[in-house]
Order: sequence, then C-alpha cells, then structure tokens
Amino acid sequence: MLVADLRVFLAVVAAGTLSAAGRQLDVSPMQVSRRLAALEEELGVRLFHRTTRAVALTAEGEALLPYARTMTEAEDSALGELRPSSSTVKGLLRITAPSVFGQGIVVGLLPQLLARYPDLRIDLDVSDKLVDLVGQGLDLALRVAPLADSELVARKIVPNPRVLCAAPAYLQQHGQPRTLADLEQHACIMLQAVPRWPFVVDGGLQHRRMQARVSTSSVEAVRSAAVQGLGIAMLAHWDVFQHIRDGLLVEITLQDAQMEQLAVWAVMPTRRYVPARVKVFLEALEGALAGHARPA
Repeated sequence: MLVADLRVFLAVVAAGTLSAAGRQLDVSPMQVSRRLAALEEELGVRLFHRTTRAVALTAEGEALLPYARTMTEAEDSALGELRPSSSTVKGLLRITAPSVFGQGIVVGLLPQLLARYPDLRIDLDVSDKLVDLVGQGLDLALRVAPLADSELVARKIVPNPRVLCAAPAYLQQHGQPRTLADLEQHACIMLQAVPRWPFVVDGGLQHRRMQARVSTSSVEAVRSAAVQGLGIAMLAHWDVFQHIRDGLLVEITLQDAQMEQLAVWAVMPTRRYVPARVKVFLEALEGALAGHARPA
C-alpha cells in the first residue's frame, strides 16, 4: 500500500469531491480517480460511494481512515526527524481547545509560530464541547477539565487549579467570604456543566451546591458576569489570571477548603509518529505558559 495513494484518499475525504482533491494535490481528477481505483483494487474493497457531485465514505473507507492518517503522519514525522529544519514543519495543524483558553492563549501564539514556520497552517476549533479526535481527524486537543478514561495519549502541560474570584466592587458591597459557610451565603455565577462546586476539605473532595444568581453554559459568560460584579465565580487559573493580574477580579482564598487541582492537558491520538507540527506547537505553548504558571 503506497503512502502516496493514502494521501490521495485523505485529500478526497477532506475535499469532498475528486475535482477539489485534484486541485488540492495539483493533479487532474482523472489521476485522483486512478489512484483511488488502484488503492481499492489492492485492498479488495470499495472506499467511497461516488456520485457525479460528491463522494461519501463506505464502512470500509471509515475503517481505513485512522490507519491512513497514522501512516502519512509517520512518513511526515520520519522525514522531519531525518531532515530537521523549519521547512519540514508544514501542513495543516488541526487543534481543538476550550473557548476561553483557545481565544485567550492559543490565538496569541499563532503570529510568532506562523512567522517562524511559513509553511504551517492552523485549523483551530474553539469549543467547550468534547470533540472526537480520531473521528474529526484532529492532531491535538487541549483540555482543562478532568480527563475521562480514554485510549488517547494525554500529556500534562501545566497546572491549572480552580480559582474563586469576584469583582472588587462586589466584594466591597458584600464582603469577602472566609469559609465555605460564608461562601454559601453569597450570590454565585454557575457554569451549567459544573452544577456543584468541588472543594478539597481535609484531604477529600466535596461537591457543594451554591446559590446561583446567574447560570450559563459559557465559560466566557461566567467570567464576564463576574467582572461586572454579579457574584462569585469558580473558574480555572488560565481563564482568569490576566483579569486578576489587571485588577478586574480578586482571587478569594478560603480558610477551611482548597481548590481542586486541575491541569492543562495535550491529548493526542497516539504517542507514536507525532508530527513535527504538533511538536513545535506544544513547545511554543509550554514556553508561553511557563511564566504565568501556578504551582501544582
């Protein structure tokens, strides 16, 4: 099975038509069709349902997809190792990241990264929903929530503890809670995905229900509401460190409870054959976060 044929197969999957894949590969649609036919003949299966306007993967094509990506990325990685230079860092890097972290941290990395590697392209999916890396063909997911059990490979990038915070104006008017009992009397801004707030008390994790003055599905909306003085929010360090540094929010420390320790994780489909584009991105991310990290 030729890697070149697998690249044609992946191009058709991404482009949706033979002609669009041909334009992407700078070959004719007839050449694309011939390479696909050769691959199907070698495998003894049909990979696509074809119409005059579009193509769709068969069940066999779906099964081939992760293997094709692994094999092409393995070739790219080998070439990158054997010919290390900025010119080998190229192609499309597909990433997913939580909304606030993606917009506030990841986007800030891109100008310098793209200037250093002019042949690199970025596809950034900014979403608070968990995305299927393999199914969506992603290179990398950045996650800040506790990780579920998975066959994916997770690499810890930096600590990301939860933080209680509120606007100075809110604390001046309502006072600053010192204990969990105090906190339960305050108006809180709830993220709908976290209906009970987790605290570490006497070494054990407890979940407490707070008085929700505002509830929203968006991390960014929780932070915005806190800045506007609507109550106390619980967010992650990397969501609010700039606002705390700039005085827009004040961190709250409780005497009888500690905040849950989370981390920023890089999640990848496999630890083998990691493309050079993923490696340089993670190096840039770790460098950017190092100066503002909180101890674990």
